[in-house]
Formats: sequence, structure tokens, C-alpha cells
Amino acid sequence: MYDLTAFQRDLLSVVAGLDEPHGLAIKEELEDYYEKEVHHGRLYPNLDTVVDKGLIDKGHLDRRTNIYSLTQRGQRELEARREWEDEYVGEVRVS
Repeated sequence: MYDLTAFQRDLLSVVAGLDEPHGLAIKEELEDYYEKEVHHGRLYPNLDTVVDKGLIDKGHLDRRTNIYSLTQRGQRELEARREWEDEYVGEVRVS
């Protein structure tokens, strides 16, 4: 996971959290989070990268729509990342 960009890590999280993670749904979730447009030229090459790394599987919902799912390795990587973050952040306390 150390070799992923923050955007690619966000892709993993969004794919893990959606019922039917297809390109447009992923794009909309990221746009809501970033509060700005996510261009296709950014989204799809990064999805291909995490697919190539074996973190996400890419299938076909229909002839025009790809659907993505987290692999077991992707799930393990997300869990490891969360554990690592918890070591440093834990519960956020307001002073």
C-alpha cells in the first residue's frame, strides 16, 4: 500500500464501500469527497493501476459498464492501513 497515491487509496476505500462500484458511481463518490470534478483521465488510469497491482478486480456489468470489486489482497491492504493509521491517530481528541 506504501506505493499507492492517496487518490489510489481513496479508490480502494470507495470500491470497498459501494454496493455496485462502477466507474460513474466511484467518480460521483470521489467528487462528493473532494468537492470538485474528478476527470475520467484521472479516474480510469488510476483504477487500472490498482487493478494491475491486484488490489481490485475489474469485471463487466454489461457491454458498456465495468464493475469493480476489492480483492482479498486489497481488503488485507485496507485493513493493514487502517491499523497503521490507528497506531498514530487512534481516537481524535479535541483539546
